[in-house]
Amino acid sequence: MKVVILAGGYGTRIGEESHLRPKPMIEIGDRPILLHIMNIYSYYGFHDFVICLGYKGNLIKQYFSDYYLFNSDVTFDFGSQNQMTIHSHVAEPWKVTLVDTGTDTMTGGRVKRIRNYIGNEPFMLTYGDGVSDIDIGALTAYHRKHGKLATVTATQPIGRFGALDLTGDNLVSRFKEKPKGDGGWVNSGFFVCQPEVFDYIEGDHSILEKEPLENLSKDGQLVAYKHDGFWHPMDTMWDKKYLEELWKSGKAHWRKP
Repeated sequence: MKVVILAGGYGTRIGEESHLRPKPMIEIGDRPILLHIMNIYSYYGFHDFVICLGYKGNLIKQYFSDYYLFNSDVTFDFGSQNQMTIHSHVAEPWKVTLVDTGTDTMTGGRVKRIRNYIGNEPFMLTYGDGVSDIDIGALTAYHRKHGKLATVTATQPIGRFGALDLTGDNLVSRFKEKPKGDGGWVNSGFFVCQPEVFDYIEGDHSILEKEPLENLSKDGQLVAYKHDGFWHPMDTMWDKKYLEELWKSGKAHWRKP
């Protein structure tokens, strides 16, 4: 099953970094968040990726063009032979297809544009800016079991701030660091879709989270997979710093061996 990653948006809310590079290429630790996401899938045996490019997509192409070289020991002989020798390398068993889906294309339109690379097969889909400790194997098994056209992973994000429990005389009885939010479930991405989902998308102007998912829901073809574990998007600089702190402290819940 192929994994489609939406990596073409502008990332305006993290503008301090995204004016230089697309948001999926912003680094957490020493590697782009895009690679963190790919490693989540790869850990569960899914190595075939289709990445939807848009804003500054050439930088993502350049990164993967050089990826093998960056992960190898290499000798450059500039003498008579003028050659490059690869001695050893460590690289993931990935197949990566990079597709230009338009600079201003909406999320649904980007998915529609990669239809020819998917064919008549189910596929997975996620955003290029969120990490999770989700069990991809359990997610795909759940999708196969219910037999509907699409599965969306639902989660309860953590709060942005610590919460205080106050007594009647305003004493702080308990301090809770970043508790769950208001109890609502949100779309965290990590979809599994049947190929019929393409028919719910009209064209470049289509926003995946609006008519396509709304109509799948109306038709009784969209099922939620509840994930009670960790999930966090990288929408703002606050999010980047938070994820960076988790990574550096060894508490990155999404990190795979």
